[in-house]
Amino acid sequence: MQRLNDLRGKFDSNNIDGLLVGSPVNRRYLSGFSGSAGWIVISAKEALLAVDFRYVEQAKKETKDFEVIYIRGEMAAWLPEIIGRLGIKKLGIEKEHTSLAAYETLCSVFQTNAPSIQPLKNIVESLRTMKSKEEIAHISRAAEIADKTMAYISSHLRIGISEIQFAWELENFIRDQKYEPLPFDTIVASGRNAALPHARPTDKLIATGEPVTVDLGARYNDYCSDITRTFVIGKGDTDFYKIYNVVLGAQLAALSIVEAGMKGADADGIARKMIDKAGYGAYFGHGLGHGIGLETHEAPRLGVSSDDILLENMVFTVEPGIYIPGWGGIRIEDTVCFKGGKIKSITNAGKEPHVLGG
Repeated sequence: MQRLNDLRGKFDSNNIDGLLVGSPVNRRYLSGFSGSAGWIVISAKEALLAVDFRYVEQAKKETKDFEVIYIRGEMAAWLPEIIGRLGIKKLGIEKEHTSLAAYETLCSVFQTNAPSIQPLKNIVESLRTMKSKEEIAHISRAAEIADKTMAYISSHLRIGISEIQFAWELENFIRDQKYEPLPFDTIVASGRNAALPHARPTDKLIATGEPVTVDLGARYNDYCSDITRTFVIGKGDTDFYKIYNVVLGAQLAALSIVEAGMKGADADGIARKMIDKAGYGAYFGHGLGHGIGLETHEAPRLGVSSDDILLENMVFTVEPGIYIPGWGGIRIEDTVCFKGGKIKSITNAGKEPHVLGG
């Protein structure tokens, strides 16, 4: 109920008296319903979850504080009756999540009748940035799975296995801990491939002495974790140790200095200045981090142009990286949150890069 009340508290400032929510993630956040289809309609006093036959029983089981409505057919067949029943005159819709087809349908249905349609940006997402104790607990459980997987890598990464084979091995390990869909495809990138921040695993065989970047995450009750470590089998070259220490130093500085009340751009600048000073500024092309929760990328954003204010109970990543074409790359990432105005790491896997790699 608190989430609904918080959302209703935004109605006046957005000049609406009702909201239509179709985003699966926002629907899950507000109602607890995890089905793949359905609509939420919220007025000042009522909250309805409209689903088709496939999801009626699931919706009744998963939701509270919502009346479950069984709908048939297209939006035009059922929405006007609901809007009329709730007395909504100014209907907000999710700007980023409403398709052109859905918007055209809404405009057509309500062309001559109330309500007026008001596209809104991030009205639900703005609530999701502040995580509750329960949400942080779910993310922490997902982080425990990710940490276990990184420990597995330290003893199982080996010469001669392909990136794609090892990625599949890791995904199986994660699923064995607790079966939920992975938040994103596991990245295993070795040698030159590690120069691609979002590399896809290939048939390349992992070799001794080269950087091997592994970026993975897990889910618990739909909440995500995200962690990256870079390994080397045997002894790396001189560049490996130099670059690794720069990235690690930049991350540790950000973890210790970033505090609540900072802008995302200022947080990013702490790590970026260290990487610039070491001469690798041109090779750190992405932001320092991103929010994480029901999605792997959500607010707040930590980047050079981010005006997002970092606040208590926000959960986000800290992930500086250096990527050099033709050589490879190194990234070190943790999922963290603010507690008492300071960063507390949620992922806690070790940061020793060496593995035996039999």
